[in-house]
Amino acid sequence: MDDELFPRPRAEVAPGAVHVPGWLDLAAQRRLLAACRTWARPPAGLRTVRMPTGGQMSVRTVCLGWHWYPYGYARTVVDGDGAPVKPFPTWLGRMAVRAVADAYGTEPEPAAYDIALVNFYDGHAKMGMHQDADEKSAAPVVSLSLGDSCVFRFGTPGGRGRPWTDVELRSGDLFVFGGPSRLAFHGVPRTRPGTAPAALGLTGRLNLTLRVSGL
Repeated sequence: MDDELFPRPRAEVAPGAVHVPGWLDLAAQRRLLAACRTWARPPAGLRTVRMPTGGQMSVRTVCLGWHWYPYGYARTVVDGDGAPVKPFPTWLGRMAVRAVADAYGTEPEPAAYDIALVNFYDGHAKMGMHQDADEKSAAPVVSLSLGDSCVFRFGTPGGRGRPWTDVELRSGDLFVFGGPSRLAFHGVPRTRPGTAPAALGLTGRLNLTLRVSGL
């Protein structure tokens, strides 16, 4: 953002985990938001995930490429309307490859990104500490934020407890985690309602995580 009171430099939060503030400009955020709104429509649209314990996640989710359910992947919405999962766009895969290169300061390397989980947070939603461990690939996870800011809690692969680092993720921010941090526990203990850029036209928060399935 041009009106930042203090600069927000890129930061390596943990080995292989990099936060790049403002990676998406407003125009790119608007394009991505428009795509998310299309993906959210049924069939295979935005849904509430029920955990095996019977509880429900407070975020709502839509998947691209492969459908995630606790704890695996399928080609259809096995825990919803049963429709085929929406395709993963090639342009989103190219964005993921560029994001990893920008975060790590390296040349882009081909990677078969083929999964997107799009999570919508209203003002009360949160995400408990968890690992992204259902993939067969160790390729870095790419996280993109749109809308309201949140507290992103990033821990270690050793467990859900401390130590962890809390990072503020704002609209347009990029967070990449791979290498020794690929299986680090992470979560969102709270969002900050009303902090989305007014020009974006989004109430709430959208988070896209892009992954390589290895399936």
